[in-house]
Amino acid sequence: MPNSRFDAALDAEALYASLARQVKTGLAQAENVAIVGIYSGGAWIAERLAKELQLQERLGFIDVSFYRDDYAEKGLPAEVKPSQIPFDVDNATILLVDDVLYTGRTTRAAINELFDYGRPARILLAALVDRGERQLPIAADFVAEHVSLTKPQQLVLKKSDDGRFTLTVDHA
Repeated sequence: MPNSRFDAALDAEALYASLARQVKTGLAQAENVAIVGIYSGGAWIAERLAKELQLQERLGFIDVSFYRDDYAEKGLPAEVKPSQIPFDVDNATILLVDDVLYTGRTTRAAINELFDYGRPARILLAALVDRGERQLPIAADFVAEHVSLTKPQQLVLKKSDDGRFTLTVDHA
């Protein structure tokens, strides 16, 4: 159940630890596992998960900028990064990782891009935070926390030089 309002005391490192535990348990029996992080926050989380799960050779990254259905409306972000999928996607169990799950549009775009690389056996979604208000029927398989924010607010994940995460609210 989503929290009635955002708790300013959300600890991004504690949330990551919770998410990592869920992922480890959920992937314990999975075969041919690969991890794909959505730039930028999801990529940071995916890097840490890949290291903990010893899957660095099966780690990829996606920038969904060109796959979004609102590309014409939003335009191109300033920092488009090349997608990198250095493994065979066909028949793989893909753990798709994002920092914040909101409308579902980024997830849909990432899935569309993944299918350009091949046909996975399964795609599982992991998100640090689910803020609800879905516009598409997408749900995370693994999520550390559910929060509710007002429309102009955004959750922003940051990674420090030492690799630690912080989560703040941006009042856009």
